[in-house]
Amino acid sequence: MVIDCNECAMQGTDQCRDCVVTFILREEGQPVVVDAEEARALRALGTSGLVPLLRLVPKPAPDLADAG
Repeated sequence: MVIDCNECAMQGTDQCRDCVVTFILREEGQPVVVDAEEARALRALGTSGLVPLLRLVPKPAPDLADAG
């Protein structure tokens, strides 16, 4: 799983500041890569309240019909 804050619709919002990626990195930057086991661990920590949950909301794809 690649988590790229630049591809998240929540970037710069209150949800961003309450996201596990922001919690871990303390700043926006390069994408974070986690494997399935790490993703499960982060989800378990988040649902138990130990760290914030992942708040990633992918930005919508650009509408190619509007581009031309």
